[in-house]
Amino acid sequence: MPVSLPPPAPTAAAPAAASPATIAMEGLAVQLAGRPILHGLTCQLHGRAIGLLGPNGAGKTTLIHTLLGFYRPSAGSAHLLGAPIAAGAAARAAIGYMPERDAFIARMTGVQFLRLMGELSGLPPDTALERAHEALFFVGLGEARYRPLESYSSGMKQMAKLAQAVVHGPRLLFLDEPTNGLDPTARRRMIQLIRALRASGETRFLLSSHLLHDVEECCDEILILKDGRIAAQCDLEAERRTHRRFVFVETQGEGAPAFWAALQQRGCVCATAPGNRGKIILPEGLDAAEIFRAAAAHQVQLRRFEYKRDSLEEIFLRAMNSPAAAAGAA
Repeated sequence: MPVSLPPPAPTAAAPAAASPATIAMEGLAVQLAGRPILHGLTCQLHGRAIGLLGPNGAGKTTLIHTLLGFYRPSAGSAHLLGAPIAAGAAARAAIGYMPERDAFIARMTGVQFLRLMGELSGLPPDTALERAHEALFFVGLGEARYRPLESYSSGMKQMAKLAQAVVHGPRLLFLDEPTNGLDPTARRRMIQLIRALRASGETRFLLSSHLLHDVEECCDEILILKDGRIAAQCDLEAERRTHRRFVFVETQGEGAPAFWAALQQRGCVCATAPGNRGKIILPEGLDAAEIFRAAAAHQVQLRRFEYKRDSLEEIFLRAMNSPAAAAGAA
């Protein structure tokens, strides 16, 4: 089990607001080389663990780089923990960043690299060295901390990137594809470390990933982008509490229209698809056995019956296929 890092170092003054949004955007737009990438993003994200989702080219990395101050917005504004993104070095010291791609310095050992990153984030040299050791033990690289970084395996390099992101005790952490290239064992360890950071209550984070399962395991709020626009914003904890129940069926028989109408009269939300297939959302208090009763009453055969609860995959697919998202892209 990883050791626990101490509380964040007091490198930045706390915002005046009692409970500022983790990330707040108001009409945020970004152009790169004259081409619009982000289109007027407006939202407030209050979660301690925010998942950033979207297909390739949706603008996820551009958004992260803009929030980090690498790109200047062409319009609008954004705040991190109540401070504007152009607030200067003091505010940036409260932020950690784990990039998707490796960005190490040649011939440096793990502890040397982390000490340098800690000092660049505002820690005194002695404190930076102490926390470099602690961060490397936290991610499981304590025994390899004196080895050159170029000798690390791919999985070890991912852990080193996480260590340098948390070495200075940030209050807000950006994680860009943290499980990229990891084998199942290393991926599970990375998820455990991220969940440990969340459980500490000291650090909030935004996690960008193509793996919905990673986001579902770690995050309590999600933001979904499509074509540089917000396709969905969702409180994942609230969605989990609703426990919406889905049934996917394939029918056969001439009584199918009456079957679907009967289910709708019982409070179900139904959607049909070609091939005599359909999806049923069961309301609270209605047992799945009611579907079989309706099928028997209207002489319909159920050739397929798949029962499951709502998932992040369903939320993501709804956002990608929603008319609102399509209209925004148009």
